[in-house]
Amino acid sequence: MGTFYLQNFGCRATQADGAALERQMLERGLARAAAPQDAGVVVLNTCTVTESADRDVRAAIRRIHRENPQCRILVTGCYAQRAPQELAALPGVRWVVGNSHKHQVAEVLAPSAGSFVPVGALSASSDHPITGTLDSQILVGDIFAFAHTELLAAPVFAAETASEKTRPNLKVQDGCDNRCSFCIIPAVRGQSRSLARAEALREVRALVAAGYREVVLSGINLGRWGRDFPKPERFEDLVRAVLEETGLERLRLSSVEPMDWTEELIDLVANEPRIAKHAHLPLQSGLDHILRAMHRKYRPWHYRERVEKIRRAMPLAAIGADVMVGFPGETDALFEESRAFIASLPFTYLHVFTYSSRPGTPSAAMSGQVPVQVARERNRILRELAAEKNRAFRESLVGRRLDAITLDRGDGESTEALTDNYLKMRLLGSHKANRWALVRVTGVSADGLTACIDRPAEKAYRRERGGNAEAAERRAGAVPVL
Repeated sequence: MGTFYLQNFGCRATQADGAALERQMLERGLARAAAPQDAGVVVLNTCTVTESADRDVRAAIRRIHRENPQCRILVTGCYAQRAPQELAALPGVRWVVGNSHKHQVAEVLAPSAGSFVPVGALSASSDHPITGTLDSQILVGDIFAFAHTELLAAPVFAAETASEKTRPNLKVQDGCDNRCSFCIIPAVRGQSRSLARAEALREVRALVAAGYREVVLSGINLGRWGRDFPKPERFEDLVRAVLEETGLERLRLSSVEPMDWTEELIDLVANEPRIAKHAHLPLQSGLDHILRAMHRKYRPWHYRERVEKIRRAMPLAAIGADVMVGFPGETDALFEESRAFIASLPFTYLHVFTYSSRPGTPSAAMSGQVPVQVARERNRILRELAAEKNRAFRESLVGRRLDAITLDRGDGESTEALTDNYLKMRLLGSHKANRWALVRVTGVSADGLTACIDRPAEKAYRRERGGNAEAAERRAGAVPVL
């Protein structure tokens, strides 16, 4: 029997692809190895959003080949789609399979007579012939010709054991029809495409039946879900369907573009108790000039309007953003203007990125490229601003009651948990994973909150949640707090 080890790089979408690949390889009889050193084949599922991501992949290939020279390496994902020849030239790389053919990775590696099938044996690749580079074989086609191939979708699970199930991510959308000038993703993932509603609901129901209580919906451009169907649907339609047609106790939404936060979606998240009070809206820059150069589809005043509406509707919600520094043309004065705009908004956290020039993107040829050291200093400034905002938000919650889900079993003294509004928490006492609790915040820690079970209110809280939560608890074998 062949053995494999899978390593994912990058975003939730890449991790979701990796989960689907792993499911397919296991179904085809391959056995999971505990470490790259123990594997006959190592599958690297790559990211290429920045040069740093590319370097991480190349370093991993060299390390794996050095430590296990007999294993064969298959590289797939976004970097494989963008630069297959570059990867094929690295020692130890046997196959490079782009996103265009990622759904065939398990077929490439399917055991036959105790060995792995060579890529050339695949009839499905006949329209896109394989080219040889050194000892490698490349299976990469035009991503836009494969825009409606099978959408790889399988839940991605947080760190857990078989008895400690917490928060899986379910990818329901892939690709992007936007053309941001800095972004390579459309070129390596193709057009926006959506997981069929029935399939998404089937996955959610399976997770509920397995004892999971919170599921995170994710995608490359999540708010565009359903727009590619012959009869277009809206993202709000999927959210309502999950609430109405499954027994899921808590739904969390990952990143949704600013203009896809419609009035209806804001109302739905604010007023539906089964949706986590958490909104992530990519910003990138607080400057109209830079947003236009980025080819973003909103202006700063549009963005402010959305964020302030969300804050009014959900006073305690987590509100986060992606922010980029060092985009071409960003002078010191413009950066300060953007920083002031960000400081004026009620963010509770930020994901700060340093611009990375990607070959083939319009921004790579723009004038006014910002020196790396300058961009890194701006990154530091915004991360400090984000830390200040996050700490102020956490301090404002001391003494309040919050809804939280436990993430691990606990160490005897405290248990890791995540609040409804997306804050890490250490909960006093040892509790089983994957159970709800009404907690009272007692203080702030270095990066989260401390809390204890709010015992006087806990029984009423459980009654409010209803039998659905208690039935799920019995299925999962959770131990009541009281």
